[in-house]
Amino acid sequence: MNTLKNPKTNHKRNIYFLFVVLTLLFLFTSWGSKKREPATPYLAEEYLAQSDLISFDRSSLENIPANPCPSLSVPTYITKVADTYFIVDCYHNQVIYHHNLSDPLYEWNVMTSDISMGHTLASDGLVYLIDDTENNRILVMEKDVNSQGETVFVPTQEFLNIGNRPHYIIYDEFTDTFYAWSSQSGEMYLFRHPEGTCRMYLTEIRSIPSLNNVYVRSFTIVNDRIYFVSGNSSIIEADLSSFEVKREYPVPTELAGMIQITLIDDYFYITVSTDSTGNQDYATMLRVKNLTDLSSGNYEDVYSNFIGGGTPYYITKIDDAWYLTEHRIPGHSIWRFQVEDNTIKDVVSIY
Repeated sequence: MNTLKNPKTNHKRNIYFLFVVLTLLFLFTSWGSKKREPATPYLAEEYLAQSDLISFDRSSLENIPANPCPSLSVPTYITKVADTYFIVDCYHNQVIYHHNLSDPLYEWNVMTSDISMGHTLASDGLVYLIDDTENNRILVMEKDVNSQGETVFVPTQEFLNIGNRPHYIIYDEFTDTFYAWSSQSGEMYLFRHPEGTCRMYLTEIRSIPSLNNVYVRSFTIVNDRIYFVSGNSSIIEADLSSFEVKREYPVPTELAGMIQITLIDDYFYITVSTDSTGNQDYATMLRVKNLTDLSSGNYEDVYSNFIGGGTPYYITKIDDAWYLTEHRIPGHSIWRFQVEDNTIKDVVSIY
């Protein structure tokens, strides 16, 4: 009896096995990728509102205002767009900019001082949106160059009556959208501009009704979900496209007044301003792997890495480092730090 297998049969089985392996590899690769696809370019055909253009005296561009403040007063946000750094100096009612983080603050220039208690700045590289918190306004600016070849920023548009104290704004490249959060009305204002133009449009307003009249300082987008920090008793996880609430994570009373959630490696880093009564003595910074562990107190306090004693605010990533703004301490600091294998290291105060 011939026990040798048919070579043709073996060849077919090998091809089939290779096909199965490649198919599984493709599926695993797809599952591991981001859940969202880049948005199609926005067409300015349907929108809720467009702003009037701001008239501006271009002769003023020849004298760029220097930062008049030798120190920061409640810095809330630091970011970098292209080769330029920006700091939102909240209680000085200004945004300042510079090309490095080593020069003293008096060498920085003023991007705008036409805001009241602004908190954040967002850009897609073409337009720059700033939340003018106490004026319920979103200010739009564009980058320009004066006759001396110096970088300047020109106000071009403003959107008025944006909720109640717009407090946090980001640009999300996957949806090609600016998201501006009204911190006390539970509303999100979505801004877009058509491809090839800088003219901004308010295209949509979404809301979380349960957050109306609740002070919620920020949100975080992770894949197809959006997380709203606790302003009273829980973190809310919602669907990004519909804002349908998918889950709530209860938090202890001492963590009720959160500021921001940031996903770094395996942990959610959370900055906290107050407890449920508004007491800033509970201000801290913690991290947790699973948000469900917060209610049981199963989290790690990491504020001691930054001396502590103040109020840690927003965290941003610039190049290969993380940055933390902090207030209610002498000097009102900005910290730079690294996280490697879930270990916080190389912590240094830069301002």
